[in-house]
Formats: sequence, C-alpha cells, structure tokens
Amino acid sequence: MPDIADIPVVILCGGKGLRIREISELLPKPMLQIGDRPILWHIMKGYAHFGFRKFILCLGYKGEVIRDYFLNIHANNQDVTLDFNGEDGPPSLRYHGENDGSRDWSVTLAETGANTMTGGRVARIASYLDQPHFMLTYGDGVGNVDLAATLAWHREHDAMVTVTGVRPQSRFGQLDLDGDQVTQFTEKPQTPDGYVSGGFMVIERTFIDRYLSDSKTCVLEKDGLTRAAVDGEMTIYRHDDFWMPMDNSLEYLALNAMWTSGEAPWKVW
Repeated sequence: MPDIADIPVVILCGGKGLRIREISELLPKPMLQIGDRPILWHIMKGYAHFGFRKFILCLGYKGEVIRDYFLNIHANNQDVTLDFNGEDGPPSLRYHGENDGSRDWSVTLAETGANTMTGGRVARIASYLDQPHFMLTYGDGVGNVDLAATLAWHREHDAMVTVTGVRPQSRFGQLDLDGDQVTQFTEKPQTPDGYVSGGFMVIERTFIDRYLSDSKTCVLEKDGLTRAAVDGEMTIYRHDDFWMPMDNSLEYLALNAMWTSGEAPWKVW
C-alpha cells in the first residue's frame, strides 16, 4: 500500500455557496474565514495532522482567489524581507516567524470549470491521481474525523467507496417528554438516528472510470455515489463526534465563535 503522504487529497472548491452569500459574494465559499484563515486551510491542516501532504484543489467559481492565496501564502501570513542586492531582477525573499505547517505540502491548483458539477470536477483531475485510491471531501465542512482510521477502514473492507457518516447537530432544541411533562430540554443536540454523508471519503481510482465523466453536468452524488451504493460498492465509516458544515450564516458564526473561544473540536493539530 502507498504511504499516506503519497495519497492524493482531492478537495472540491468550485461551488458558488449560494446559501451563504449573505456573508460574502466576493469570496468562494472555501475562502470564508474561521479566525484569520480560510475554512479550506482548516480542512487541509486536519488532513496534514494525519500525515497527508498531497492536495489537489478542484477550482471553479472565483478560483483565482484560491490561486492567489496559495501562491502568496507565506508572504501574506509571515513577515518577509526582500533582498534586492542592487540587481535589476526580482529580490530574494526571507520569511520570518512560525510557519503555518504548509511548507511540506504539495498543492495542485486545478481549474475544473466555473459551472462544472461535482462529478465532472473529479473526473477532470483524474490525470493527477497516481495512486490506487484517493481521499475526497468538500471545501466547506470541518470535523475531528480520524482520517488515518478512515483510510484504514477503507482498505480493510475492500470497498470502492468509503463515506464518512456523521450525525449532524439538530437545528432545534430537543424535548424529552413524560406525557405532557417536559423532563429534559437539550439545546440543539446531535441527531440520534441515522447518518448523513459528511464527506471525508476514500475512493478507488477505478470509480472514476466506472461511474463518472468529465461532462460539466456529471454529478458525483447522483451519477457516482448513488449508483455505487446500489451496486454494493460502498461502505460507511461512522463518526459520532464533532462535524459541522458552513452552509449558512449561523454556522459561519458558530464556527468562528468556537475558534475564538479556543474550543474548536476540529483543531486536532
């Protein structure tokens, strides 16, 4: 089996994030910040904590913003000295202060089309996938998922697709009843029954050839995952701890409040 550092991590970064446009219409959703860093950086730091180093970002809507961030990540986040040395060419650069941990990352910025659906985006980066399987997630959700254990589960169960199943937080307070008497009120608990896909998938390279195409109308969830499940090619890695997407302004504010308080469950690094 390939070393974990060689396993590609594909992150879907091309959607428009229409449900959260009240926060910003100027940024692609993965660049909305938690604290002083984009949620995309938080996701990548989580993978890096478990030893993943090779990232492929599927760009689309406002992809130039993501390109600019990574092309200038050190200059924008560290003090920098420019040494011109009396020459006409560009200066040499010296960075100061603590590195954010991205120094040993490999980041491929792949343009996959402004209006391409999720399946088409994955198919269009297939040439960068040089291992038998790859990690895949979305650029708008965080969790304290054990990503090394997810990969190990996938390998042990010989599946074509492993999806991390999560139990999201309820939008409403839960009432426990004894007749008409409320015996317990729980503010927005985790939903007790059933799982939803939280992303953080492990997928065999052959899945693309079997289920996807590079058409801009190809949808990963409908054309790929739904069919793989029907064919008995999918398994679930259950994650019963923290997971939260950034789908709306309330979740944006909640994630930032957790980070500011120093109690961000997804900060495993």
